[in-house]
Amino acid sequence: MSENPVQALFHNFEQVANFVQHHASNFIGNLQSSGPSSRGSVNASIKVPFAKTTSPVQPIDPVLKGKSSSPVTKEDLGRSTWTFLHTLAAQYPDKPTRQQKKDVKELVQILSRMYPCMECADHFKEVLRSNPVQAGSHAEFSQWLCHVHNVVNRSIGKPVFPCERVDARWGKLECEQKACEIIGSTSIFGKM
Repeated sequence: MSENPVQALFHNFEQVANFVQHHASNFIGNLQSSGPSSRGSVNASIKVPFAKTTSPVQPIDPVLKGKSSSPVTKEDLGRSTWTFLHTLAAQYPDKPTRQQKKDVKELVQILSRMYPCMECADHFKEVLRSNPVQAGSHAEFSQWLCHVHNVVNRSIGKPVFPCERVDARWGKLECEQKACEIIGSTSIFGKM
């Protein structure tokens, strides 16, 4: 029996949200515990919806915020999206399961349909028509993503990245207890 594609999408987004929440709370906690005490106290009991991690998300101190009160630009969104995708590719297994291949292809297709910048989404759809997702292995997916990123960069007049250096630039995340591994449809934090 096949899973509803929307259910799979929410499951994937939930996994990403849990991953980001877990690591952001660790990062924010480290910043706040190492910073000056003049920043004020932090309410550690606030949690984000969908949270399955035991690490609470703490509000960001206004001193740490910087210029984050301004709206996200198209360029910021693009950089963040490419960072996410390249990081995902860096974690992608050498021998992915059939489900992992299907999931990563679906994720890329969903991004091309739901990306918040319509002009960017339409362009990405065109790029994907000419360059279908290649996800047979870590190397194949990383190189495909680098190639596609370079296609986009050329079209907007940005320099291209030498794809032979993709692993050096985006290498594996350093995570405790293999918490960064992509494991298909299973939650990356296990049953909680």
